[in-house]
Amino acid sequence: MSEETKKNMTLSDQALGAVMMALQRSLLEQSDIVPVLKGMKFRLSDTGLVVMNPPIVRASSPDVTTTESDSSFVVE
Repeated sequence: MSEETKKNMTLSDQALGAVMMALQRSLLEQSDIVPVLKGMKFRLSDTGLVVMNPPIVRASSPDVTTTESDSSFVVE
């Protein structure tokens, strides 16, 4: 590879967020992150590499009731 064809690339903030979401998803689901990373499609933009198909992380919040007591919140 000649020096002219070599180009350094960096991840954009969006791509870094997509990698972090993939990591979070794999940790939550206790699954392998490699297939998700290998499946990511990247495109070069002015801000760096962006992920065209970022992972989707779905999270549900448990039913939590909070009450205020002495300026602090208590989870019941």
